[in-house]
Amino acid sequence: MPDESAARADLPFHRLSAVSLQTLARGEGDAAAVAEILAAERSRRLLLLRALDEGVSEGDPPQASGTALSHRDAWSLLERVQRQAPAVFDDVLMSPPTGMWVSLALRQMRGKVSEDAPLWVVLGHLSALAAAAGARAGLDFSLAVPVRRGLVPLPTLGCAVLPARAPWSVAQVEARQGELRISAESGQVLVPRDAEANSPDWHAVRRVVLETGERPKRLPLDELDPYRTFPRPSGPRLLSAAEAGAWDGMLAEAWEILLRDEPESAEGMRRGLLSLVPTPARERFRPHSETAGDAFGGVTASCPDDVPQLAATLVHEFQHTKLGGLIHLQPLINAQAPQAAQDPEELFYAPWRDDPRPLSGLLQGIYAFTGVTRFWRVHRYAAGAAQASPAHFEFALWRAQVWSTLNLVRGHERLTPLGRHVIEGLREQCALWLADPVPDAESELAREAAADHRARWRAHHLRPPAEAVEEAVRAWQRGDDRAPAGLAAEPELVPDSEVRFLDSAAVLIRHRLSEPDGARGQAAAQGSGATAGVEGVTVADVLLAHDDRAGARAAFVAQLSGKGAPVAAWVGLGRALAGEGQVRNAASRLLLSFPERARAVHEAIEAATGRAPDPVRLAEWLGGQG
Repeated sequence: MPDESAARADLPFHRLSAVSLQTLARGEGDAAAVAEILAAERSRRLLLLRALDEGVSEGDPPQASGTALSHRDAWSLLERVQRQAPAVFDDVLMSPPTGMWVSLALRQMRGKVSEDAPLWVVLGHLSALAAAAGARAGLDFSLAVPVRRGLVPLPTLGCAVLPARAPWSVAQVEARQGELRISAESGQVLVPRDAEANSPDWHAVRRVVLETGERPKRLPLDELDPYRTFPRPSGPRLLSAAEAGAWDGMLAEAWEILLRDEPESAEGMRRGLLSLVPTPARERFRPHSETAGDAFGGVTASCPDDVPQLAATLVHEFQHTKLGGLIHLQPLINAQAPQAAQDPEELFYAPWRDDPRPLSGLLQGIYAFTGVTRFWRVHRYAAGAAQASPAHFEFALWRAQVWSTLNLVRGHERLTPLGRHVIEGLREQCALWLADPVPDAESELAREAAADHRARWRAHHLRPPAEAVEEAVRAWQRGDDRAPAGLAAEPELVPDSEVRFLDSAAVLIRHRLSEPDGARGQAAAQGSGATAGVEGVTVADVLLAHDDRAGARAAFVAQLSGKGAPVAAWVGLGRALAGEGQVRNAASRLLLSFPERARAVHEAIEAATGRAPDPVRLAEWLGGQG
């Protein structure tokens, strides 16, 4: 790599153009905007490598006795690749796991251990990068690299398998006239001349062809690189032939959808989507995906339920990628004042999470779900008849959730000028969508799902003032007509770290929309275990999702009258009581707006008297307070 003076010339001061900044502030971003971010990320990656080199150069890097790893030799080989095959150098440099590795290595050098590998193995990964780059560039070389439990990862190229005799050791990688050989005391591996071919002891990097023709898009499916996962590295997880075939087909179809429905995002992804880490399928309608700012361009995703879900996931995660790159250039949030550094961080309600989120995390979610909303807004008209109703629901749900959260943080004192600009840009974009028509049925289902999630969040994470709860217990025991007004005071945020599945109402609605015959609801009414496969729900929830409000109400009352009732049952009861007259409607409004009051008072009465009060009567009493 270049010396210090050349490095300075190669690392210009990066500033987004006005056009790119404006498109990114609206949650968009075409190929030109992504190219500007990518150029800045390249400079950042080079600076991190330089910092690592300077840290190692301060003293001999630690390594196991008798090993032959050479930081200088690895650095020299990378410099050769950069001069003779710059495209290969950039591909290895900008591989998402490379960014994750260099960041973790720098932290481990400073004492923040993130993996069980010794420091000499972590730092020696530079040699693995250099060997992979040198082999891909067709250079002749010989270089020692780390062996991790018998595995020799060569990032962006593949992974060799050697007989394991120790958790950490060293192998020699030799390239001569196009032949690549990996040797150690325990054995050797001859890499096929076609590096994309596999053999019993060599696994090549798998790549999916999303689009051919004049502008082909080939996407690595990363099963091998130890630094493809975060926050900790992991061993390879090879796809079966069936899994690989499923990913190949669905990614190609998702790409076609994006080219049609999200052409600007697709062009941005053509430049900036650099790899995908596939993971096993999760519960239906609960896919998992994530990105990391240090692994720019990389996406981890579970095998999706269907192609539109995968397309929406790619949009979602690429939104995170774009925003992460923007934040690397200029922050959206001011750091907290020094005198307040020890104060608890302010946390917010996020309609897409189970846990309260800091402002930084909330902005990431807003930006990601703005893209998701935009995708469903268009896709609902392009989807087939069977997919139209679910797509309308997704658009209506995320439009409402993004809009409410934008208004929650708008004008927050910690937003930088750029942060305020981004929030206003997203808000202007979302405001345009509010007038878009949505069928009444899907609109009402989206409203119910949004209200249910928020109420569940309150029930788990908020606590009314203890004094007010104690006074309410006394008032209940005295037979007062109304609950004390003190319960209406601002509740305290007490995060519940164990809560999960606050999205249950939305998941059940998705099941309902995909099962027009209502089989799940009928099975629930017959008590035949209809909740199988939907974690975090009870039969009462399923009955409610299928509009059996009387059956759901009875089931929720039974839950709340017994021991260990799920907290979410208060919210379900509130939904089930709606429309049953003035008193029940007041109880319903109380349980959907302030379920934490019912939960706290109910638990306190039971603790004081040894008996659980009637939940409906308690909700009516609490709902009658001014």
